[in-house]
Amino acid sequence: MNRKILLIAGLIAVLAATVATIAYASGRNDLAKIRSATKTFRKIEAVKAAGYSLVPDLDHCFDNPGVGGMGYHYINTASLDTTLDLLKPEAIVYAPDKKGKLQLAAVEYIVPAEPWDAEHSELPMLLGQHFHLNEDLGVYVLHAWVWKKNPSGVFEDWNPKVSCPA
Repeated sequence: MNRKILLIAGLIAVLAATVATIAYASGRNDLAKIRSATKTFRKIEAVKAAGYSLVPDLDHCFDNPGVGGMGYHYINTASLDTTLDLLKPEAIVYAPDKKGKLQLAAVEYIVPAEPWDAEHSELPMLLGQHFHLNEDLGVYVLHAWVWKKNPSGVFEDWNPKVSCPA
């Protein structure tokens, strides 16, 4: 009987490891797809031509001293709805380099909270990650640092490697 339990436990462990490996590979593949879909946005002219812009009151470099920064968010306001599209993020994020030149750093998915909540009982989710509420703006958000490494994690808001000019 103990042998059967050990065998079953071993099979469960192998199955769990296989599922985790597949999920990890799938997630990495999705991040590569996002990079491919946004590679033309390395130049700010391209992101502007695609309908993204700095939005008034949000047109500054986002910084959280002691935690990290985000950078500048170019937002496609026409896409602010309850539709989630992995390859069409609502915002493209640029971080200033040491010389102040903006470099493509991340994408951000943004969903207006009130319409989402009216249609859904669960939080929005992409890439296996739940969005979180930005109460000040009334939106659910999810960052994906696909162009600049974030030591805090690919899906964290703040990147300790990003800082805004004084």
